Amino acid sequence: MDFYLQRLQDAIAAATEGLNAEALALHPEGKWCAAQIMEHLYLTYRGTIKGFERCLEAGQPLARPITLRDRVRSFVVVRLRYLPAGRRAPKNTVPRGMLPEQVRAEIKAKIFAMDAIITRAEETFGPRTRLLDHPILGPLRAWEWRRFTGCTGAIMGSRSVRYGTELWRDQDPVAMIVHIENRNLTSLPVVATLEHEC
Repeated sequence: MDFYLQRLQDAIAAATEGLNAEALALHPEGKWCAAQIMEHLYLTYRGTIKGFERCLEAGQPLARPITLRDRVRSFVVVRLRYLPAGRRAPKNTVPRGMLPEQVRAEIKAKIFAMDAIITRAEETFGPRTRLLDHPILGPLRAWEWRRFTGCTGAIMGSRSVRYGTELWRDQDPVAMIVHIENRNLTSLPVVATLEHEC
């Protein structure tokens, strides 16, 4: 599996390990909870897989010509690894209320499937070819899709854990200490640093 996608899978597992439904539902005012973020990521992976399937079925890349705006956006997000907060998610990736247990059970398989189909498209059309359009960043190459997906997922996962644990700690400090002791949580600081290491 690709390095960024493996790290994404590890970050999601670490961020959600041992969290119950109550913890997954905590969120700051006006923000998504961890369960909604996981569902958003799940839906984006499903959409990415479908897009690459269409690309392979068509027998050609489905990327439109790249514009200067696309270049700037993809440079900032993919190369500089800066993900601006507060951007609205595309409609098809907005959480719809899937059960967190279902998302948690299926997300690993989606990441594997996404890695496999991106690899097939890359082998078919070449590593330098822009294969498919991202709804915000525009046409991306296979490595850009992997890096974007891996890093943004890790960033969103670390934000959700940070938000959730801050809220939980504010609500019940004893519960947070017990939770950390039960999980032997060295994973929270590691997940949070992914935001800076992607």
